[in-house]
Amino acid sequence: MSSTLLEVTRGAHEDVERLERLIVREMQREPENGRDRLFQSHRVRHMIDLIMATTDKLVEIYEDKDNARKDEIAALGGQGEFPSKKGMHGEDKVLTAFFERLKEIREYHKKNPSARVVDTDDAFEELLKEEPAIEFSGEEAFGRYLDMHELYNEFINSKFGTPMEYSSYVGTFSETDKIPPNLKSKQYREYMEHVLEYLISFLERTQPLQDLVRIFAKVESDFEENWDKGAVPGWENKGIGNGPSVPESVIDLDYYSTVEELLEVGPEKLKEALAARGLKSGGTAQQRAERLFLLKHNPLEKLDKKHFAKGARNFDHNGTEQNSNKKEIALMEVKLRRLCELLKEVIVQTKENAEKKPTLTYEEMEAEREEEVVQADSESDEEEKTYNPLNLPMGWDGKPIPYWLYKLHGLGQKFDCEICGNYSYWGRRAFERHFKESRHQHGMRCLGIPNTKYFNEITSIQEARDLWEKIQEKQGINKWRPDLEEEYEDREGNIYNKKTFTDLQRQGLI
Repeated sequence: MSSTLLEVTRGAHEDVERLERLIVREMQREPENGRDRLFQSHRVRHMIDLIMATTDKLVEIYEDKDNARKDEIAALGGQGEFPSKKGMHGEDKVLTAFFERLKEIREYHKKNPSARVVDTDDAFEELLKEEPAIEFSGEEAFGRYLDMHELYNEFINSKFGTPMEYSSYVGTFSETDKIPPNLKSKQYREYMEHVLEYLISFLERTQPLQDLVRIFAKVESDFEENWDKGAVPGWENKGIGNGPSVPESVIDLDYYSTVEELLEVGPEKLKEALAARGLKSGGTAQQRAERLFLLKHNPLEKLDKKHFAKGARNFDHNGTEQNSNKKEIALMEVKLRRLCELLKEVIVQTKENAEKKPTLTYEEMEAEREEEVVQADSESDEEEKTYNPLNLPMGWDGKPIPYWLYKLHGLGQKFDCEICGNYSYWGRRAFERHFKESRHQHGMRCLGIPNTKYFNEITSIQEARDLWEKIQEKQGINKWRPDLEEEYEDREGNIYNKKTFTDLQRQGLI
């Protein structure tokens, strides 16, 4: 067809429908392993991006800002002017529009012969065969673990960081509320940007179907609401222009009317309160109390610069820039916690791997790495059917056992057991062992026969019943029968068995 605007619109709708069908087909297919599942997710993500790009073009066409679509529809209805047929109206003009368009289509296909081939779903089938190029570092092990060594070095070498092991850092890097607010400076902000950048990149590579735009939009809306209420974790009691956030556990100056009362709190509490507000925490307890008591009647941003610690940020009079920076840092921390929730399992596995790694030797680490590579290769490649013409049993390694071993154990002999529901056992050893197994015992219980050694080698139900009757009869001959063998004596000294004695006594003869 010619490249008219309406044809472009129709083709775009067709492409969207084809991509939707391909997504359904791809999602209905069960992945063979973890790597295949990851590739599947990336293929679906790519098709979703194509759909979004195509729909954006459709929206732009339907908005029709240049009236091109409107003019084309009008021309199809014969409402436009045609130089060859001026002065015509009504049906003649509609026919003229039709033949003019037909002429345009023929001329287009003469110039573009390849356009006569109508695209089918085959043109999109290649999307299902693509193997996305996903880059992972060696430490990440194809998305199994996080590689945070650079961030770890940045953390322990910063003013706000503390020396710790890498495994401890992996388990605690999301606990930003433990860092004092006065240390959350420009360096801390840059560190948070690096952490977020890496986690977002890792999440996009391992979970491409996650809608991060929507997730972050929800995070930001909740953050704005909590920020106004002063309920953001680590930034509680936060008000615009009040300087660094103060935890609830720090001293509330409203309860103290003099410096002497504030002294009763103790030097350590005073030091903690001063540090939380970015003020100097040195000197005697009296000096600390006096310095802290200044905040009772003066806002923090109006204090003299000499009262602030060297690492603390200087405040302007309005505190606008200060509050803006604090708000941005608080939002980064909230996003970090949300990302850690999405990557919770990976973080746990990374910590376990970091704790285990120092205990391994170089040879063990190399063996483990090779095992992971072999396992990944075996999972990614389709396993060929094992050549097994003799139908030999499989061994522990998933391969047929040697033929000599098959003959040695007599696995070619088949034994059927009717008591077990006609179940077949291969080999004499398995057959002898099955008499003590639960399947055979259940069958004997259903027949009402005890599963004793007398019934070994018995597999027929009728044979088992016949043998049980013979055993019962034999036990009946040797069994003590009180009615016949128990003796009674009357007054005259006559001896009777129990049955005869009881009958005579009932008749009154004794």
